[in-house]
Amino acid sequence: MDDCRRDIKILKKNLQIIPREWDGKECILELKRADYQWRQMEWWAFYFEYKARKILEEKMDIPGDRIGNVTFDLKGQINWDLKASAIKTHSHSIILNDKEAMDKSAEKHGYHGEIIALCDVEYNDKNRSFQKWHTNLKGGKSDYEVEREARTPFSRYRKTKAMLEEILLIILKPEDLKDLPLMRQGRNSDGSRRKVKYMLDLENLKGFRCHKISF
Repeated sequence: MDDCRRDIKILKKNLQIIPREWDGKECILELKRADYQWRQMEWWAFYFEYKARKILEEKMDIPGDRIGNVTFDLKGQINWDLKASAIKTHSHSIILNDKEAMDKSAEKHGYHGEIIALCDVEYNDKNRSFQKWHTNLKGGKSDYEVEREARTPFSRYRKTKAMLEEILLIILKPEDLKDLPLMRQGRNSDGSRRKVKYMLDLENLKGFRCHKISF
């Protein structure tokens, strides 16, 4: 656990400087200038990932270990994933990474870490003006969006702003992983099965070692 303490110290010291208020248009344009995942619908989660990686790039290994087809976001003494979650939702469960890769990571280093940004978000107006702006910036709808609209006319409202409220630093032992629920996904477009992923209930962290960075 001494090695984990070193990671926690680095993360607490440095991640507290991440800006709290994220305006969708400004953040997407910043991501576009950096050529980093700026086309993604869930821009706010990728913005957190981008800012955290920039802040930590000289303090931890980026990326972390590659296990199979999975490359973890960061590595100090253990591997860490970067995630973001909206706090005012019906479900407080968050999808983590590939089960097999996380198992091997925890077995190799003794622990596996999750860095989770908790955000209060605002959504698009009924005219979806933010969504239209983002689509125009991308040069039109992607093939995926066209295909989805052919299946259903409904789409999720896009998040237009996010306020960073807290960052959770969760350390998982191999035995902790055995207690996590699993997300069994369907198949890829080529017919192959998608990897099983772990999930985590953010309302039920009892028994897990958890540190917090509050803003």
